[in-house]
Amino acid sequence: MHDLVIRNGTVVDGSGAPRFVADVAIDGGLISAVGPDLAAGKQEIDAAGKIVAPGWVDIHTHYDGQATWDREMAPSSWHGVTTVVMGNCGVGFAPAKPDRHDWLIGLMEGVEDIPGTALAEGMSWNWETFPQYLDELERLPRTVDVGTHVPHGAVRAYVMDERGARNDTPTEHEIARMSAIVEEGLRAGALGFSTSRTILHKSVDGELVPGTTATKEELIGIGRAMGRVGHGVFEMASDLKRDWNEFEWMGELSRETGLPVTFAALQSIAKELPLAEQISEMRAQNAKGANIVAQIALRGNGIVMAWQGTVHPFRFKPAWTEIMGLPWSEQLKRLKHPAFKSRMIEEDSVFPQSDLVGLMMIVAGGWTLQYEMGERFNYEPTQAESIAARAAAAGKTPADYAYDLLMQDEGRGFIYFPVLNYADGDLNFLEPLQRADDTVNSLSDGGAHCGTICDAASPTFMVQHWVRDRAGVRIPLEHAVKRQSRDTAALYGLHDRGVIAPGYLADINVIDLESLKLGKPWLAFDLPAGGKRLLQKAEGYVATIKSGQITFRNGAYLGVHPGRLIRGPQHMSSRMAAE
Repeated sequence: MHDLVIRNGTVVDGSGAPRFVADVAIDGGLISAVGPDLAAGKQEIDAAGKIVAPGWVDIHTHYDGQATWDREMAPSSWHGVTTVVMGNCGVGFAPAKPDRHDWLIGLMEGVEDIPGTALAEGMSWNWETFPQYLDELERLPRTVDVGTHVPHGAVRAYVMDERGARNDTPTEHEIARMSAIVEEGLRAGALGFSTSRTILHKSVDGELVPGTTATKEELIGIGRAMGRVGHGVFEMASDLKRDWNEFEWMGELSRETGLPVTFAALQSIAKELPLAEQISEMRAQNAKGANIVAQIALRGNGIVMAWQGTVHPFRFKPAWTEIMGLPWSEQLKRLKHPAFKSRMIEEDSVFPQSDLVGLMMIVAGGWTLQYEMGERFNYEPTQAESIAARAAAAGKTPADYAYDLLMQDEGRGFIYFPVLNYADGDLNFLEPLQRADDTVNSLSDGGAHCGTICDAASPTFMVQHWVRDRAGVRIPLEHAVKRQSRDTAALYGLHDRGVIAPGYLADINVIDLESLKLGKPWLAFDLPAGGKRLLQKAEGYVATIKSGQITFRNGAYLGVHPGRLIRGPQHMSSRMAAE
């Protein structure tokens, strides 16, 4: 008997090929057979009328701290994700000198909005070097496999101390030391190297991430470590300033090493290059032999605003400043008082000095760009659904309307503000990028931005919105599945997963496509030390299977942990493939 048989499902195998009805047999954690009328299994799942697809591979997450203490790996694991790649954007926790722990926590808290108190309480710090960090990750089994980059910020601070932290220019010797550390990390099992070059990424103290202003010589010097090892992805978030000539050095590095360089491609007010020009510059380099890949988001990247979240439209009002340090019960009591509401609405916002003051002003009054977020929320809202439009229809001021939205459900209401990828009021520009071979689905930021977003649900959104529900042009299911399983896995050399065929890892989702639905987000305070995070579940995942073991059934966590640390590129079982 087989260990497990998924019976009579509609298989969308991750290759992009047309769907077909078949059984899928699993033995020893691998797919052993795909076809009709397979032998019985010790366990069986009736998948008649359901989609059987590979587990999702999410390559842009920030579980660097959470993965050291959390076996469930929510919320990504709730959305059919069976593999995550973390250590993105140049931030992480290794290498780490003992006197740098608090500084690295502050860096992660500032850049990725992960509560520092949760990181301080949750992490053991049983490591200093990057290989020791990988050893620590390997000790804890989880619902998902984890892989990681070597982060530039941590490496720079480790080699250059304060000079590295404040973005001083390194010496040739220091570049060589950083490159050696990255090489050591890759040989120990890292999947790549990451850096950040955007002013949006700052520590909790407002300092730019180390490496933000790194020279071409530093970046290529470190990147050559990947070439010496022979594998790895160079990942970057950047403002793409014209005078930095980012695509020039990315192309040079990729051609020299023969390895991929990937960057966050966004429609963003922080980027000097419009998205179309980003893609054009990338393709010009690729035409010369480079392998640059654009990471694209699946929906408008934005802020989910709430009273207890990180930000909301009244965050800069003097009245809010008076109560922001009070317990939530006291805050809610004040917020319910009509006189306090009137004062909050009538006061002018007071913005701190910052190069992000323009963004703060839009948060505080960009009512045409903000939307009510309720049940069955449409992440591609129209202008008629904006707070400005709905307030006018209700005979209210936008501020009054927004205040009442936030007060829904005893102060647990939400407002959606898509900061990025929504300048034109729809997602039409993403559709051709979804079909391109030089782009990859990414930027979920799973595990990060705990008080502002929950884009770890992006894989579910891809299938629900782009495949099934979208009013405009849709994406075929076969293509959507391929985009977030085989394609994402292949970029990182994970050739043992992402496809349903004999010899591949038995990482599988059984999905009721008609019932698939994102739930309403909520704020939980379940991280260590009571840290907050936005969470969002989904209906419609009949089962999620990792390495042949059922980890979730109808959304319920089964307490099974077959997930392991990924060390370097992976290849499918040649024995089973031959059979």
